Amino acid sequence: TRSALTIARTSGMSTIVVKVVKASPRAAEVDAFIGDHVVEHAGDIARVTAEHFGISRQAVNRHLARLVEEGKLSAEGSARSRKYVPVLLVDESFSLPLSSSLEEHRVWMDRVEPHLRDIPENVKDVCSYGFTEMLNNAIDHSEGTEVSIHVQRSVSEIVLYISDNGVGIFRRIARDLKLDDERHAIFELSKGKLTTDATRHSGEGIFFASRMFDAFALASGELALHRVEGESWLLDRREPWLDVDQEFVEGTTVMMTISPRATRTSKEVFDSFSAPLDDDYGFIRTHVPVALARHGAENLISRSQAKRLLARFERFKEVLLDFKGVPMIGQAFADEVFRVFANLHPDTHLTWDNATPEVESMIRRALSAAKTAAPS
Repeated sequence: TRSALTIARTSGMSTIVVKVVKASPRAAEVDAFIGDHVVEHAGDIARVTAEHFGISRQAVNRHLARLVEEGKLSAEGSARSRKYVPVLLVDESFSLPLSSSLEEHRVWMDRVEPHLRDIPENVKDVCSYGFTEMLNNAIDHSEGTEVSIHVQRSVSEIVLYISDNGVGIFRRIARDLKLDDERHAIFELSKGKLTTDATRHSGEGIFFASRMFDAFALASGELALHRVEGESWLLDRREPWLDVDQEFVEGTTVMMTISPRATRTSKEVFDSFSAPLDDDYGFIRTHVPVALARHGAENLISRSQAKRLLARFERFKEVLLDFKGVPMIGQAFADEVFRVFANLHPDTHLTWDNATPEVESMIRRALSAAKTAAPS
């Protein structure tokens, strides 16, 4: 169907009629928009959709009624206060014993992929990568005896949960790397290239999976590390929505969420942090959330704090320091990062983003000192 707007323009004795014809959106486009926004706009999705496409609410209501009839949405409340909620089209849970004989690709092929066969290949590739990497981590590193897997799917999102009853990822890293606090382990994890078993793992799985999915969360004990697309990592207390399986709270729970209409590909994510390296293709770039180097409300002022931040930076060619959530840094901290480290590791290029004027001033001061001290 098409809508037309007729405008009459008078010039002298003649009238020119201009007709602007706008094609109505296809049903698939409206359905996709509703699926992407219905969770956030459960109570006003008809208005939001009508305004986005420039169509009537009655037209949108016909789409909503059809989606309800197809079992993809449920409607709650009266007409004036109606809310629409995505229906779980898939809600599959199962548990498996953890052992070296468990093969993550077989679990994917036999138990998970059949529920996702009709989704776009790029989304399926992301789900396959994230699921097999995280299940393999549970097999090789968790020291647990059981893993619980939960697959959910609706018109809005695909959610994959993997939960084990092992020692817990943060505790394991802190123990094996001899770190005095699990928060140090979490910070190291956020940088990438972290593994407690270098003979079998590159330490890249969590880093790349967290950037392929719309949302990614790791929880163990009382702590949870999570990020959403386009944002830095956030460290919080564990939230109830991570506890699909309350039984495994002390182990590790991974939650990965992606829209069935996501357009990114796994190759695009790999490429954004990689570059040709000799005869290979190397993971050379990382994005570091500096706020995770803070403990509580402490300010980053000392050289020891800077050294904690800088650990393993020399493994990368490019490091982007994200100062979001960091109101200020001290002179010694800035000097250690932007002068001392930079001089000792000229092959690692440091850049920064989201710096407050106070942070920017300290960085510029350290760079100026480095330039002044450099031999002519």
